[in-house]
Amino acid sequence: MEGRRLLAVLVVVVVQLGGGGVMGNLVFQVKNKFKAAGRERTLAALKEHDTRRHGRMLAMDFPIGGNGHPSSTGLYFTKLPLGTPPADYYVQVDTGSDLLWVNCVGCSKCPTKSDIGIELALFDPDKSKTSTVVKCDDDVCKLIFDKQYPGRCSPSVRCMYSVTYGDGSGTDGYFVRDHVQLTQVTGNLKTTTSNATIIFGCGARQSGDLGSEAALDGILGLGQANSSMLSQLAAAGMVKKEFAHCLDVIEGGGIFAIGDVVSPKVKTTPLVPDMPHYNVYLEAIAVGGEALDLPTSLFEVGDQRGTIIDSGTTLAYLPRMLYDLVVTKILDQQPGLKLHTIEEQFSCVEFSQNVDDAFPTVSFQFKGSVTLTVYPHEYLFRTRDDLWCIGWQDGGMESHDGREMILLGDLVLSNKLVIYDVENQTIGWTDYNCSSSITIRDEKSGADYTVGSHNINSGLNLTVGRIFTIFSLLVALLQSFSVC
Repeated sequence: MEGRRLLAVLVVVVVQLGGGGVMGNLVFQVKNKFKAAGRERTLAALKEHDTRRHGRMLAMDFPIGGNGHPSSTGLYFTKLPLGTPPADYYVQVDTGSDLLWVNCVGCSKCPTKSDIGIELALFDPDKSKTSTVVKCDDDVCKLIFDKQYPGRCSPSVRCMYSVTYGDGSGTDGYFVRDHVQLTQVTGNLKTTTSNATIIFGCGARQSGDLGSEAALDGILGLGQANSSMLSQLAAAGMVKKEFAHCLDVIEGGGIFAIGDVVSPKVKTTPLVPDMPHYNVYLEAIAVGGEALDLPTSLFEVGDQRGTIIDSGTTLAYLPRMLYDLVVTKILDQQPGLKLHTIEEQFSCVEFSQNVDDAFPTVSFQFKGSVTLTVYPHEYLFRTRDDLWCIGWQDGGMESHDGREMILLGDLVLSNKLVIYDVENQTIGWTDYNCSSSITIRDEKSGADYTVGSHNINSGLNLTVGRIFTIFSLLVALLQSFSVC
């Protein structure tokens, strides 16, 4: 796998919900409804308005599988029932992209089986009673392409999409509108199902590793753009624009939920505004408690730069200068060790002792005095009993001006509860037992409920040699959005 990737921006996809609301980069005239309707602007009226507005906000629980450790599945995924009657589709959970898409009937070069041990499926719009294909003359499609569809358009022409990821793999297809079955939290470890109507991509052609046996049914983009399923559900008033994941690298699976997490509490750091991804303000890095002497340019956030938090990436990517410094400081603790290279990309050492006793922690300090500590057993992964490989990767992600950025994936996010509060533009985390539970608030009832962990792929096994071929799929940073 190449150490360097190209980071680019996703153009916002405009979507329409079943309730008729249209979202996008648009400007609307806003009036105070109380004044416009001649109503008295009383505290009681405002409270009643807020009660109605937030009364629909539900808490959602998603089953999750996979394991972000490179010696296991190397990714996390969830199960989404789509269509009527609903059928299950396994999609990678990815905070680094914005579009939900699944492979569809008639797809060219779609995978037919998966090394992860799940049974792949192809979505068939014709077999779903609630599915409709979005056409190029649909208002949604017109808004996607700024009122001018780039090609010949007639009522029979489908609204097409094309997505290319940072590793060169891609998906082409068309948009459909259909039901997604959600798991609503209704009590402590209790759920019920509910439906929502969303727009998602119907994959007609895959390229690169998206068409390999290392792939899933699709990708669930959880980015901030209006095209994401999270944004669609929030615009419909169903959920708050807040979600959390706790990726269990020990047992596999973990916790993935949408809603207001009330316990445990986490300390938060602000997101860099106007970024296509979850970028944060990095202020310092320490190895073994010793702060590294780093140039200020490493911490710049302008012009699409910054440090990216991305659950769609397995490893952590550091600019070459930083990578060399971090690895040198780590190995200084064991000067007698000799580095070996395997798979032409991983630096490994033979070591038979407890790595947490022998190697230092690596800590990232963010704005607001928020620290993310990575322990040796998290940044080192074992390929056999006495061979440990370094998960840090040489070569950061590239911004538009060619400068390298830091990207922190599942390597550092595992075994931590991470909360993305998109409404308030913050992100926070805490070390946590991801095989336990969290408490999430259902605003419809006002009650706080326990949400537990899941492991929908327990018992699945992958060979280490095959795992390495999965990595090129995992950097789900969208490079372009254009017509097929």
